[in-house]
Amino acid sequence: MSKPKHILAIRLSAMGDVAMLVPVLRVVTQTYPDLKITVLTKSFFKPFFSEILNVSTLDADVYGKHKGIVGLFKLSTEANKLGIDAVADTHNVLRSKVLRFLLWLRQNKTASIDKGRAQKKELIQANGALIKPLKKTHQRYADVFEKLGFPIDLNKQKFPGRHRLTPLLQELVGAHPKKLIGIAPFAAHDGKMYRLSLMKEVIEDLNATNRFKIFLFGGGKKEVSQLDDIAQEFESVINVAGVLSFEDELKLISNLDVMLAMDSGNGHLAAMYGLPVITLWGVTHPYAGFVPFNQPNANQLIADRDQFPLIPTSIYGNKYPAGYDKAMNTIPVTTVVEKVLGVL
Repeated sequence: MSKPKHILAIRLSAMGDVAMLVPVLRVVTQTYPDLKITVLTKSFFKPFFSEILNVSTLDADVYGKHKGIVGLFKLSTEANKLGIDAVADTHNVLRSKVLRFLLWLRQNKTASIDKGRAQKKELIQANGALIKPLKKTHQRYADVFEKLGFPIDLNKQKFPGRHRLTPLLQELVGAHPKKLIGIAPFAAHDGKMYRLSLMKEVIEDLNATNRFKIFLFGGGKKEVSQLDDIAQEFESVINVAGVLSFEDELKLISNLDVMLAMDSGNGHLAAMYGLPVITLWGVTHPYAGFVPFNQPNANQLIADRDQFPLIPTSIYGNKYPAGYDKAMNTIPVTTVVEKVLGVL
């Protein structure tokens, strides 16, 4: 059977998981320049893929016109009309499984991600015992393409350059040659978030050096308000949450010198551009395979497992025993500040 020429890559959500697909597709298309890839994802994530050679996107409106079985049948028809001949399911949930089956019926070769659920279950049930790192999600994505006949070496990554700053971004960055730090202090669950008062201490120490310009990232009215309050206290701190379009946020992120984030999407956005990313881990753990792309273990600051031995309590941070929402606060402010300064 001939190798596919046009692959539909499925990854619908969440933001960090979609962002992790970017460096994989970059290597796939660099290794196989004649291969065409269409990414099936939410329209919001289209900017991720705009600069990758031979990669386009197909919008998945799973709560609108593509809702339910009838909607997925429509979506399979739309995908098939693009001339695809293979499906790389890097999501492997019920919705993508149904879509994958429908496209298989149309004679498309299919492959899906092995999420390693059994190994991840063992990891969160370690109960304080020694744990070992599992396969990284980026490699799991790469494995799907290998099943379709396209093995890759993720170490052969050519990162894009910095985006050209718009006039608005140039005004925010300023003319003074300071290093740019991004800080994204929020996460979807409390157990994955450093206490905001501690993060404020980190910001205060970095601001006091007068060597950096610090940009705060977040989303949602409550987060924007909290970040505004912090930014107003420090001369070199700017809150861009709720101010910039998503495209402009990505352009700004590409120009940072380091990103400090939780186990959440913003760390993966920075890693797409080859930036150093420092990640703080609470009830989740880097060994589950969700470390931002190409980041060393030294950049993973982990909560104290002696005090909180059940870490990791879950893969996504949505489940944890009472009191474990405070686990990340065992990472000292001085450790975070010294790591940022060391990376810079």
